[in-house]
Amino acid sequence: MASLGLNLDEQKAVDRFRKAIVEPSMTKLVILDFWAEWCGPCKALTPVLEKVAADYADKGVILAKVNVDEEQFIAAQFQVRSIPTVYAMFQGQPVADLTQARSESQLKQYLDQILSQLPVEPGAPGEEAPQDVAPLIAMGEEILGQGDGERAATIFAQIIEIAPDNTHAHAGLIRALLAAGHKDEAQAVLDGLDPKLAQDPALAQARAALALAEEAPEEGELAGLRAAALAAPDDMEAQLAFANGLFAAGDRDAAADKLLAMVAADRTWNEGAARARLLQIFEAIGLEDPWVARTRRKLSTVLFG
Repeated sequence: MASLGLNLDEQKAVDRFRKAIVEPSMTKLVILDFWAEWCGPCKALTPVLEKVAADYADKGVILAKVNVDEEQFIAAQFQVRSIPTVYAMFQGQPVADLTQARSESQLKQYLDQILSQLPVEPGAPGEEAPQDVAPLIAMGEEILGQGDGERAATIFAQIIEIAPDNTHAHAGLIRALLAAGHKDEAQAVLDGLDPKLAQDPALAQARAALALAEEAPEEGELAGLRAAALAAPDDMEAQLAFANGLFAAGDRDAAADKLLAMVAADRTWNEGAARARLLQIFEAIGLEDPWVARTRRKLSTVLFG
C-alpha cells in the first residue's frame, strides 16, 4: 500500500498497517479481521478467530484486527462495505476472502487449503498467537469514561501484564490512577517506564493529566476558591485558580465555562494562560473525546466569532 500523495493522517494509517499486518505477513499467514465495537456479528466471530489462530500458531498463522471506525482509510482501501470482513494476507497481499467462514471447522478448512499452497514459515514450537489487547483497552477506556478509576486501573494493569510494551495501556493506567485519586502512584508508573516507551506520543495525554493534577488544589479548598473568585470577578488569577479547582473536583463543564469566559474577557492575559489551560485539559481528556470536540467548537466561537 503506497503512501505517495497521502496526507499526514493517511500516511500514519499506512505506517500502522504496514507494521501490524504487512511486515508480519512477509513470512506468516495473517488473518485480517475488519471489525467495530458496535458490530454484534463481529463479537460473535472474535472467539472463533482467536481460537483458530491459537490452534494454527505453530503453522505460522497469526490474527490481526482492524477497527473500521479507527482506521477508516485502511478499510476504504480494502473496499470494506460490511463487517465482519476477514481476509488471509501473505507477503502484503490478500490471498483469500475468509468472510464466509463463520465456524471453526469452515475456517480451518480454508486455512488448510491456503497453507498447502503457500511457503508460510511455521511458528516456533509452543509459540502462541499474540493476544489482541485493543478490545481490553477499549473496555478500560469506557470504564474510565464512566468515572470508575479504580476498576479501570485494574483492567489497564492486567493489560500491561499481557502486553508490557503497550504504551496505550500504560497511559490508561496513569490516567485511571489519577481519576482514583492516586497521584503519587500515577507518577511512579510514568517514572518507572523504559525511556523508549516514555517518549511514545501515546503518553502525551497521561503527561498532561499528571501536569494538571500537580496544580490541583488540596481537598476542601474549592469553597475558598469559589468565594475568592466571586469576590473579585476581575481578578484573573482568582478565576484561573477557581477553574483549576472545578476541574480537579470533576466539574469539567463549569471549569471550561470559567476558562472560556476568561478568554472572552481578555485572551491575552498572562500570555493566553486561560486558553493554554483549556488546551491542556483537552489533551488530558483526549482530543477525540466528544466533550473535547464540543468545547473546542465553543473556544473557536469565542476566538473567531
